[in-house]
Amino acid sequence: MPVYTYRCDDCGIQFDEKEGFNDPTKTVCPECEKESLHRVYRPVGIVFKGSGFYATDNRSPSGKEARKHDKEERNAKKEKGDKKEKKVSEKKKQETSSKESKGEKKKK
Repeated sequence: MPVYTYRCDDCGIQFDEKEGFNDPTKTVCPECEKESLHRVYRPVGIVFKGSGFYATDNRSPSGKEARKHDKEERNAKKEKGDKKEKKVSEKKKQETSSKESKGEKKKK
């Protein structure tokens, strides 16, 4: 069962009440007994950040810039990794070719 916060506009008292979803909203203040009680709505304590959420979700323009920046970083890392792999494979080719040429020199 959720906990709702109530506040009286007349006397200013604020309190939390545990209620079911289908229970009627309280309107009468327990202190001053006037009909000036209302629920206080607060922001939800959950924030979804990062990639992995649908593009159809409501997103702010600043989030688009952050995603663009993240994508550029991933591409740069990928290119860097490809360059390293290329260097390693070239180095291995050079080593094998130098070993082969040394072997040929020994035979002569």
